[in-house]
Amino acid sequence: MVGYGDVMQHIINPIVTFCTNLIGQWGLPAVFVLMLLESACIPIPSEAIMPFAGFAVSQGHMSLLGIVVAGVAGNLCGSWISYAVGYYGGRPFVERYGRYVLLRMHHLVLAERFFGRYGPITVFFARMVPIVCTFISLPAGFGRMSFWKFTLYTLLGSAIWVLMLGFVGEKLGSNWEKIQPLLHYLDYAVVVAVVALVVWAIVRHRRRGGRPGAAGGAAGDA
Repeated sequence: MVGYGDVMQHIINPIVTFCTNLIGQWGLPAVFVLMLLESACIPIPSEAIMPFAGFAVSQGHMSLLGIVVAGVAGNLCGSWISYAVGYYGGRPFVERYGRYVLLRMHHLVLAERFFGRYGPITVFFARMVPIVCTFISLPAGFGRMSFWKFTLYTLLGSAIWVLMLGFVGEKLGSNWEKIQPLLHYLDYAVVVAVVALVVWAIVRHRRRGGRPGAAGGAAGDA
C-alpha cells in the first residue's frame, strides 16, 4: 500500500532534480528565479533550492554571499507579486485561479490562520516555516498590510532563512539533502518564538494602557 509520504516524495523528487539541474547550469540567476517562483506561490521548496546552492558553494562554483543575495532578492520579488495578488485580487481571485499554479487551499488557510492569530509580525516569522513561507504574502495582501512594513519583515525573515539553508548546505556538502528532515524542529522553534512575542506584546500593551486609566481614575476621585 502506498502511503501519503510516498506519494509526496514521488512528487517532490522531480522538483528537486529540476532545481538542482537548473542551478548547476545557470548558477545565481537560477537561484534568484527559483526563489522568486517559490515566494510567488509556485510549489518549489526553498529547502531544495538553497541547500543545493550551499553545496555548490562548497564545491567552489559560487560564493555564500552570492547565493544569499540572489535568494533574498528572489524571495522579496516573489513576495511582492503574491502580496499584490492578495491586495488587488483578494481571496475570491486566489480561490478561482490558484489551482492553475498548483496552490492548495489548505496551505493558504494555514497561512491565513497564522496571520489572523499573530498579526503582521507573522510575515517575519513565517519566512522560516516551510510551506507557510510560500503563502504568507497572500493573507498579508488580503489584510492590506502596510507595504513597507511587509517589505521590511519579508526582507529580514528571508535573509535569516536563506542564510541558514545556504550555510548548512555548504557545511553538509554532498549530504545537503539531509537538511530537510531537520526542518520540522525549526517549525516548533518558530511557533514558540511567535507565541512568546505575542504574549510579550499583549503584556506590554496592557501595562501601557493601564497607566493612563489609573491616572484618569485618580483625577476623577479628586
